[in-house]
Amino acid sequence: MSQIIDLRSDTVTKPTLAMLNAMMTTPVGDDVYGEDPTVNALERKLASMFGMQSAIYCPSGTMTNQIAINVHVKPGDEVICDRMAHIYNYEGGGIARNSMASVRLLFGDRGRFTANDVIENISNPNDIHAARTKMVEIENTVNKAGGSIWDINEIKKIKEVTDKHNLKFHMDGARLFNALVETGESPKQYGELFDSISICLSKGLGAPVGSVLLGTQDFINEARRTRKAFGGAMRQAGFMAAAGLYALDNHIERLKEDHCRANAIAMVLEKQPYIEEISPVQTNIIVFKLNKSLQEKDFAKKLREKNILCSIFGPQTIRMVTHLDFTDEMLNELTKTLQSIIN
Repeated sequence: MSQIIDLRSDTVTKPTLAMLNAMMTTPVGDDVYGEDPTVNALERKLASMFGMQSAIYCPSGTMTNQIAINVHVKPGDEVICDRMAHIYNYEGGGIARNSMASVRLLFGDRGRFTANDVIENISNPNDIHAARTKMVEIENTVNKAGGSIWDINEIKKIKEVTDKHNLKFHMDGARLFNALVETGESPKQYGELFDSISICLSKGLGAPVGSVLLGTQDFINEARRTRKAFGGAMRQAGFMAAAGLYALDNHIERLKEDHCRANAIAMVLEKQPYIEEISPVQTNIIVFKLNKSLQEKDFAKKLREKNILCSIFGPQTIRMVTHLDFTDEMLNELTKTLQSIIN
């Protein structure tokens, strides 16, 4: 097979022909003036799906997360999140750089912590030496933990804690729909639990760009000011928003196919002598550790020689992510390659 098999991320997908057609034929306007009908339709659609009041379309999930943090906290406040959280590891130090806030890291189970963990880490509001705890953030699914899914019952318990202590509750839902197709839960169940939710359209859903931030009308009004200050206000953004609308209408249920292929890869890996450990595969992300017989750089090189790309995720650690451009034919080719690697 001469084509590249790219498993570095689900962000590498290309628009389908049907998605491209939707993009090229959609009506557009100036979104900064609120006049792009396609952007407005995308924002209304996602707000309605989650039962939330309003939404704002942004270039990236990093921007929607960072806008949420910026609106929810002020300089010197503290954000509670897991040590594996995307907002902490992969957003360029944005919590400090954009909002001048502190972070309290929790050491949960594969990126998921408990309500008791939150209770134990809320600072004393009367202690002038401590940063004020103002926000709790969770990521679903947890990228760094191999696409792990949160238990909604634990989220409900955390919500009770945030309400009691007057804390804002934000979800980085970069791959939330991957979780929903597995659990059978509805978007509205999540909309009831959070002050703000970030939904990424350019990962498993396959749009080329864009994320949407959801919240109350007052929150989104402030988010628009912050988006402008962050340089994220766009003009005829409807061309891109149309891809998001198409993805929501056509690419949610098919996420199960990605999950099936991810599990198939894990089953092949389990039988290979160079594997030390594989994180439980719940969705479309496979994170595994190599034993000492094979270095991560050598493993990636062996795959690259077969036109297969993966991500080095740490010492002896590899990540692969399935997506809509990864086919059964590619799975068969990958399987043969994994089985042929000699320590």
